[in-house]
Amino acid sequence: MEARGDGLEGMHAVASVVLNRARNPRWWGEDIASVCLAPEQFSSWNNGSTQIPLVIDAITKNDLTYQTAYNLAEIAISGLLPDITGHADSYFRPTYATPPDWALPEYFTAQIGTQKFYRTELPPLVA
Repeated sequence: MEARGDGLEGMHAVASVVLNRARNPRWWGEDIASVCLAPEQFSSWNNGSTQIPLVIDAITKNDLTYQTAYNLAEIAISGLLPDITGHADSYFRPTYATPPDWALPEYFTAQIGTQKFYRTELPPLVA
């Protein structure tokens, strides 16, 4: 639900953030499910989100966006989804939100689709 409007690449990028968080347990969760369901982390899963009923009611197995997300999820769970975000642990969509306090230029890793990606808490990558 998070990046369905950004197509395959955008959904892939959000899946990469989920995996980066799951591989580095912190307050955001210890595994894929707990990362996705952590309070206030992925707006489509927030309590009271208007997105859940809209998307869930509209999903059919013939829906191309659903098929894309499902296939990405399978690849992600299998451990075969490469990270395309520069190992980001956070992102936001500037067209919908004021930049959060953590969205500092030094943490920026990539822009993919309409989302900006950041590595805010994970240790710096060693070359």
